[in-house]
Order: sequence, then structure tokens, then C-alpha cells
Amino acid sequence: MMFTKRLRDGVRRGRIRCSVRIWTRPHVKVGGRYPMDDGSVVVDSIVPIRRRDISDDLARESGFDSVKDLLETAKHGSGKHIYLIRFHYLPPGGWDLARPSSIIKARKPHG
Repeated sequence: MMFTKRLRDGVRRGRIRCSVRIWTRPHVKVGGRYPMDDGSVVVDSIVPIRRRDISDDLARESGFDSVKDLLETAKHGSGKHIYLIRFHYLPPGGWDLARPSSIIKARKPHG
């Protein structure tokens, strides 16, 4: 996942933990690690949302001043599907021990 320069510090500090993207299809997957600066962004969830679900509060949570500001940055190409992506930043050399429950698979006991 790519972030504009002005958002990267907020992502690294953990202040920004979600992003709204307008794509033709998802470009990330839950559990995926995507390089950012020296560390990585790890996707915790991706959920389709509607345009009316994008509030000023969600825009601010995503690091933008307004819905208009967010939408000007969120659109990539000819995409029409809107996704809310929740993530966390993994600093350089960090190990991600807490995996989202949506990607943990149950195992049967041996024997």
C-alpha cells in the first residue's frame, strides 16, 4: 500500500490505522505486508463500503481534513469500488506476533 508523503509519519506513529481506497478490485489482502519506508504496513481487514459511509470522522481517522480531501486522494484509476482498509505499522526489524483472527486457521490435534 502506498501513502502520500504527508500521511507516512502518522502511519509510522500509529495515529493513522485505516485507509479508504477506490479501486476496481482489492489490491491488498488481509495479513499481507506492504513495504513503507523502512518498515511495513500489515493489513488487518478490508471491507467494502459505500460512498455515504465516508464521514468527516472517518476522513480524519484516515489522516485527511475532510471527505472531499480524502476522495481526491483515494481514487486510483477507473475504480468504482470503495474499500475501508484497517492496518498497523510494523517498524523495521519488528516481528508481528499478533495475527488477526480472520487469518488464523484452526488446526486439528494430532493423534
